[in-house]
Amino acid sequence: MTPLDEPWTLSASVALRPEPFGALAYHFGNRKLTFLKAPQLLEVVRLLAEHPDARSALVAAGVPTAQHRAYAAALEGLADADMVRRRVEVEGR
Repeated sequence: MTPLDEPWTLSASVALRPEPFGALAYHFGNRKLTFLKAPQLLEVVRLLAEHPDARSALVAAGVPTAQHRAYAAALEGLADADMVRRRVEVEGR
């Protein structure tokens, strides 16, 4: 399974500030500041919690299939910084 086939969400400790280049993401827990260097990446991050997996969020944000691998790498980098987390699905929800 690739990161694109898993459910993700924005970490609860992260605030996003939209900017013309994309966004600033600040983690209040670990004090990391990350730049989302594309407006479309910001849109993907915002859509993660609404979709069953990252690939669905990419499609909803209009990311071309040819760019999915690059976005998977970006998600992995954001996960390493705890900006996004794999979502744990609860039975019965």
